[in-house]
Amino acid sequence: MPIHLDDLDVASEIEGLSSALIVPCYMCPAVTVAVNEKRPFMQLFKSFLKSAPFDEHIKALQSRLGEKGVNTKVFKSRLYHQWFLCMWTSGRRRKLQKHAKRYEAVIVLGCDSATETVRDAVRLSESKVIEGMTVVGFMNAKLRFHMPGKICFDDCKIVPISQ
Repeated sequence: MPIHLDDLDVASEIEGLSSALIVPCYMCPAVTVAVNEKRPFMQLFKSFLKSAPFDEHIKALQSRLGEKGVNTKVFKSRLYHQWFLCMWTSGRRRKLQKHAKRYEAVIVLGCDSATETVRDAVRLSESKVIEGMTVVGFMNAKLRFHMPGKICFDDCKIVPISQ
């Protein structure tokens, strides 16, 4: 039950800044992008442990920000136990804190919990925390394995979050 997210326009938030660290959660946002683009979430034999649609999505964001004069870097988390940003270890959070000090802003690609994790980790730095995505609802989908080694989410429906 991944969370479905929509992108936010970070251009107004980043206005006047020259550097940003992009901190993505590699689970829910990656599933969302793959589902939206109707592409496999992962292709195990082509790009092991990474989602090509999400990587392209992040590169497109970097390109848009670069056109506005913002230098960006991605804080990568390739190990599977680091995919869920909201459940990072204290060591991973300290590493983010150390990296964030070099940037004027930190753009979070994830849910509210992911943003809170980042906000807590970088609270001692001068970095501005910017939400890059917003929660739309829960994703109800069927996990499918297609040969050769494709992991897909089929028959997806967005279930609103009850208030």
